[in-house]
Amino acid sequence: MSKSSDQDFDLELHFLPAWAQKPSQETSYGDYRGPAESRGGDEGRRERRRDRGPGGPRPQRHPGDRPGPRDGQRPPGSAEARGPRREQRGGPDRRDHGKGDRGAERRTAPPPAPLPDVQVAFTPDDKGVDSLARQIKMTGRSYPLFDIAQMVLQKPERYSLTLTTRIKADGAIAQPLFVCALDDTVWLSEEEAVRWIFEKHFETFYQPDKTKVDPPKGTYTFVAQCGMSGTILGPPNYHDYQIRLRKLHAERFSRMPFEAFKARVKIVKDEETVKKWVEEQSWKIEYVCLNLPEPLRLGSREEVEKHFRETHLPNIVKQVDTARLSGTASRGVRSPDLARLLRVRWEEQRRFPLQIATVLSQQFAARGLQFFKVGKTITHVAVARPHFLDMEATPVSEGVRKIVEYINAHPKISRRDLLAALAPAATPSEATTAQPGEVEPTPEQTAVIGDLHWLVHQGHVIEFANGTLETAKKPAPRPPKPEKTPQPETGAEIEAANISIETSEPGTAGPDVGVPVSAPTEPGMAQHTSHVEPPEAEPQTASALPKEDAV
Repeated sequence: MSKSSDQDFDLELHFLPAWAQKPSQETSYGDYRGPAESRGGDEGRRERRRDRGPGGPRPQRHPGDRPGPRDGQRPPGSAEARGPRREQRGGPDRRDHGKGDRGAERRTAPPPAPLPDVQVAFTPDDKGVDSLARQIKMTGRSYPLFDIAQMVLQKPERYSLTLTTRIKADGAIAQPLFVCALDDTVWLSEEEAVRWIFEKHFETFYQPDKTKVDPPKGTYTFVAQCGMSGTILGPPNYHDYQIRLRKLHAERFSRMPFEAFKARVKIVKDEETVKKWVEEQSWKIEYVCLNLPEPLRLGSREEVEKHFRETHLPNIVKQVDTARLSGTASRGVRSPDLARLLRVRWEEQRRFPLQIATVLSQQFAARGLQFFKVGKTITHVAVARPHFLDMEATPVSEGVRKIVEYINAHPKISRRDLLAALAPAATPSEATTAQPGEVEPTPEQTAVIGDLHWLVHQGHVIEFANGTLETAKKPAPRPPKPEKTPQPETGAEIEAANISIETSEPGTAGPDVGVPVSAPTEPGMAQHTSHVEPPEAEPQTASALPKEDAV
């Protein structure tokens, strides 16, 4: 992931139109045959259909070479002509029988095994996110967040995966995870990890040593050979044939049922193959243990596996709660069930990348970017949120006013068209794609580009990923908050109010007088409070007390 370059995360290249994203060497005329080989009309379509048939290309025929119906025969398209042909092919019974067999096969097919109960989280590469945030800040354009998430998932170098175990209600681990310390591979069981180590890292711990012994006695004319791996197992009546058969199945084909594996074994009567087996039996293989303080020799693979489990397994294979994989490493997972889980989760994210879009939004927000929704559905990320520019209340320059008015009068206009309209003396392509050494923009162009840059980075103008410009709209006024309906007073409340008024001194105010009251404010204005001065009045009676002042 660290090798990903800024070119891989170039937003300008990924948000081009579909026709502009295709390589230049691709052409729409790849299937063109030329005037000598092509035919027009119905005849050309019939020839193309014949060429697509399973029997390969057929000889070309011209309309004049096609034979017509003979005397006493129906035309080829008639029902009487089609009937005997259908009977010769087996008729409807044959087709119905085939469909019935396929239907029965689909009904009897076993359901897929459940996926491992492991949490999978996708995380974008930090360096890639830095590159994306830098491009968004420099260009000022607004990009759909979910489209960026789809772009991240396109290449495994742009993301990583975190695997986490789940805890059941009883406190047990739903599916344990194991990591091999030799290459940081992740497995679902110790058995998978041991098989992987014996296949890829066997020479790290053990070294085979061959010793010459007497060949097997007797005359052998045929041997059994594995039809998948080509391993010679020896004659079926040899004393260790069953041991070698089950050993090969356990080491290399344990995921296949033993009876299915046994059915793939074939009998070979080739003299050279028999001689090769006799030569293999003329050597005795012992295994020298490495990385041990004292030398040790083991006589069989069973002893080697037992020694490995007792000596090296606790230090090589560790059970973990969380494992992290790069996107590239996830494509090479050797555990079948774990690889199936990662593929299913990746396909789910490709359809709707909610998880990775959530992480992207957090990372973008930490880098100072803003978010807003277009049409209340599509979330965009930009350098600033849309902010309406009230040119009547805010003094702006004449160049800014022209840009805003022209964009409002011409919806979906692009930067190039805007520049061509407001600075007609310049060439739009030179102004928008100026590089060092090329034609410099004119002062009029520079003024327009500078004003547009300020408007975009302030949020007054939005420049979308497809290049269209749009001004920020005036927010709709908020509806006033509904007033609370006064509740009817009970006899106890009225009596309590009378007591409170009678016990108060003359000239004092009620309980709600002098409490700060918040006034409704407009968006963007500070909130102010006002105080009500206590009136100088005589003590009130219960009949004259307003309901709002009742206790």
